[in-house]
Amino acid sequence: MLLIVTYSEAARTGLRNLCRRHEEPVVRRFGRAALLDATEYAAFLAVRLRESHGGDVQIERTEPFNEFVSLDEPVREAASAYANREATATPYAAFAAGTEHPDPEGLKGEEL
Repeated sequence: MLLIVTYSEAARTGLRNLCRRHEEPVVRRFGRAALLDATEYAAFLAVRLRESHGGDVQIERTEPFNEFVSLDEPVREAASAYANREATATPYAAFAAGTEHPDPEGLKGEEL
């Protein structure tokens, strides 16, 4: 997919118009950003928008995040356990202390 992010009012207007006129490649719109299909047509539209607005338009190629491929099982289990904790006000660092769940500081330094 292509992620388009706009940084000016004129570029946001251009993105909004692009999404309205060319609905078929638009996967999702987020106000000042949009996801487009990974097609040459979508790339043409994105590059055309950047040509019109220069540095106010950023284009990134993205891929869907699959946690079963990208994350180790202990991280997925910790996320699930934390989401289902009894005391919802407990921060993750306190929740993980004294357990086998990954330390938050250790998670921060690990690349996906």
